[in-house]
Amino acid sequence: QVQLVESGGGLVQAGGSLRLSCATSRSIFTFGGMGWFRQAPGSQRDLVATITTSGITNYADSVKGRFTISRDIAKNTLYLQMDSLKPEDTAVYYCKAVSRIAGTDYHYWGQGTQVTVSS
Repeated sequence: QVQLVESGGGLVQAGGSLRLSCATSRSIFTFGGMGWFRQAPGSQRDLVATITTSGITNYADSVKGRFTISRDIAKNTLYLQMDSLKPEDTAVYYCKAVSRIAGTDYHYWGQGTQVTVSS
């Protein structure tokens, strides 16, 4: 059973920073890719940033230049450094991992961590 556990959310003023962590129950290299998504009240869950096994990153236009996705392979942990936060970044942030086994993709989600940015 794969477990993803997020932490690091909280309340911060606009312009501030937070770093989210996602601890996994197995090696990051067992996943085809990992990423961060977010969901604001009444909205769909949107992609924030992704990173492939080879380290290629991708960001939503709304966070480019402000957020950085990274990983610590030894700690089996994914990070999201969020700088210059804006009130519109307020959402529940979810960690996601995808694993392909025998041609089938398995999607794993964490429980989410709340990020609130005050103006």
